[in-house]
Amino acid sequence: MTTAAATLPPHRLRLALVYPQIAPNTGNIARLCVATGTELHLVRPLGFLLTDAKLKRSAMDYWPRLKLTMHDDLTAFEQALCDAGSRLWLCENGHGQSIWETPFSDGDTLVLGSEGPGLPRALIARHPQQLVQIPQARDERCLNVSTAAGIVLFEALRRLQ
Repeated sequence: MTTAAATLPPHRLRLALVYPQIAPNTGNIARLCVATGTELHLVRPLGFLLTDAKLKRSAMDYWPRLKLTMHDDLTAFEQALCDAGSRLWLCENGHGQSIWETPFSDGDTLVLGSEGPGLPRALIARHPQQLVQIPQARDERCLNVSTAAGIVLFEALRRLQ
């Protein structure tokens, strides 16, 4: 028996990486964004060049189809997204409400920090009610940022259905 492939309906969710440091993680997230029809926003400084071979290898042939927006700094990012009416959900390990309880809406932006320090404290201070976390086993550290991006994005997409 043949089954039809499951397809996602169009949506306006965005995924943002603030100060990403590891090219393959960003490449994996780029693939995720293409596969889900999600815009990707990157906030400089990046810990790699966009021409990095590791980025291209992990993104494979998806990169040319990526809807990518670059922001020179955090201020420019917040201004662009908030002025456009997008609600930011800040994904931070061990802080905020569970993604299972978060009222995601079409047009929201899911924001993840860099692999080491996470999100900038100043950003969290400006949006304290927008913190979300992925439930995980007690006393475990954290998930890889590309894994976390996939979990949060698919939960938000599920909520839009």
